[in-house]
Amino acid sequence: MSSTAPSVKPVGKLRSIPRNIWVVTATSFLTDVSTEMIVNLVPLFLAEVLGARTGIIGLIEGIAETTATLTKIPSGWLSDRLGRRKWLTVAGYSFSTLAKPFLYFASSWVWVLGVRFADRLGKGIRTAPRDALLADSVTAEHRGIAFGVHRAGDTAGAAFGLIAALIIVWAAQGSSLALSRSTFQTVVLISIVPATLAVLILVVWAREARPADKRVGEARSPRQLSLASLDVRFKGFLFIVVLFTLGNSSDAFLILRARERGVSVLGVLATLVAFNLVYAMISGPAGALSDRVGRRRLILGGWLAYGAIYLGFALADAMWHVVVLFIAYGLYYGLTEGVTRALVADLVPSEQRATAYGLFSAAVGLTAFPASVIAGVLWQGIGEWQGWGVRAPFVFGASLALLAVLLLAFWWPSLSRKGIA
Repeated sequence: MSSTAPSVKPVGKLRSIPRNIWVVTATSFLTDVSTEMIVNLVPLFLAEVLGARTGIIGLIEGIAETTATLTKIPSGWLSDRLGRRKWLTVAGYSFSTLAKPFLYFASSWVWVLGVRFADRLGKGIRTAPRDALLADSVTAEHRGIAFGVHRAGDTAGAAFGLIAALIIVWAAQGSSLALSRSTFQTVVLISIVPATLAVLILVVWAREARPADKRVGEARSPRQLSLASLDVRFKGFLFIVVLFTLGNSSDAFLILRARERGVSVLGVLATLVAFNLVYAMISGPAGALSDRVGRRRLILGGWLAYGAIYLGFALADAMWHVVVLFIAYGLYYGLTEGVTRALVADLVPSEQRATAYGLFSAAVGLTAFPASVIAGVLWQGIGEWQGWGVRAPFVFGASLALLAVLLLAFWWPSLSRKGIA
């Protein structure tokens, strides 16, 4: 954003956020409550109730996440071609909600695969149109706080869902170590309530939005999916983000690092809750700040924080080091997730926003797979061979983060129009 953007107090900015932002945020909050109640228990249900092997569990999650990633591209393109955001977003949330009850009847891993496939298909359908709806609903000077508020609501939902699942499991089976079928079925039934409310809120209160900053003569969305018609600034930023993501492996490696340093399973869950709360609290203020000082500065700060935290994970010796670092990890997410999405809207015309969001999300999602493979190889292979042990993947991630920071700070501005970042 231009440095000439007006300085508006956060309270005033919150009042200026239109209804669509609050509606979509409420929908994301309730959906994440529902999803996080289930998703963390599905691997335990597969292993301890259905007797599935770890290879099958990995196959299910791999198919599910790949489905979501690949669906985002055509969904975003279709949204731009139709010039509509709301009903594709509704369709995606509805698809996921309708799939969840079938977990109650799951008697084999094939059932779970079908449900996870349908749930992630719904996520793939909704993500790009939803982000475009958010961008269309606000002017450029309020875009950062709008995306920040949305990310805060989404992440708070994840924390509440995790807490709800812990309470239900504790109430249903106490201190029993193994998850029972009846407990899992109870969680599934309760999770349907917030998921259904999320869709109803979106249907009743969301409105199709004409882009608030639409300019005369903006190019129409291309008839074919292609990066060629998109602004060179967007393509340059996408390249840098992909490079950064290559060092940003699955957060499962952070959990493994915590367990390796002696953090209990219950301690890991509590740490995850604290991490999500930090993420949620920072997202809104960070988005508002990006409206005043520019998106690039916030992203640079977040990536530097990421590099420092990953380096900390590499050097951590004590249990409390890992716990503090994991909680601080929410700072990186809070500074970058909403702000990055706001910057994507800054870089493309309104008619190409959903296409750009689809390409952006898919690129990040596809890169996350080799990133995790590389981390695994570094952890067990090269790391041990060179005597680095488990430190290797974290040093690799910190190094790529530093490279991405240098490119965003010094190379990318040469592609940018004056004042855009």
